[in-house]
Amino acid sequence: MMKNNIIISGVPRAGKSTISYKLSKTFGFQHVSMDSINAGFECCFPELGIKTSSACGENIKTLVNISSKLAPFIRAMMDSGEYDEFEPGMVLDVYQLLPEDYMRHLHGQNCEIYYFITSDISPDERFTILKANDNPDHYTFDMPDDELYEMCTNIVQESIFIKEQCKKYNLTFYETAIDREDVFENFVKTISVKRGLQ
Repeated sequence: MMKNNIIISGVPRAGKSTISYKLSKTFGFQHVSMDSINAGFECCFPELGIKTSSACGENIKTLVNISSKLAPFIRAMMDSGEYDEFEPGMVLDVYQLLPEDYMRHLHGQNCEIYYFITSDISPDERFTILKANDNPDHYTFDMPDDELYEMCTNIVQESIFIKEQCKKYNLTFYETAIDREDVFENFVKTISVKRGLQ
């Protein structure tokens, strides 16, 4: 049975929002940004310890902690049935959702998940790519280089961590550091074929 909702997860600056927008524009999914919801948590309920992706570059322990809180919240969103009324439903763009928490709380529900990561490059390479593609619309644009480099180091570490979990649970992941646009194009084609739209 075709799943109504798609979750796009993975690390910052791997293209989660870009591919979610493409799915929304191409197929009519409602694009829901978990970053926006997290910003509300961060502002109104700081005791939850949930931060937006603009605070990325966190350590694995923090990522694990936030993921364990977001996964049941996302499950409650799915259980509401609000996104099952129309076909297709939503594409949820979320940073801090680890494969192990997806399996624990969301596997078997009316959703499928795809991870976008950058684990096949070094922090130096990640930093170079980020700097080459940064622009004023990105939250990283005004960050000092030392903070950006630390963030890139953590992004690579998080990517490796996520890839190991994806392999453990047999979840699909995409590497976007190299040939990013080709990866996106092929992914959209895959979704189109899977849904019988091609």
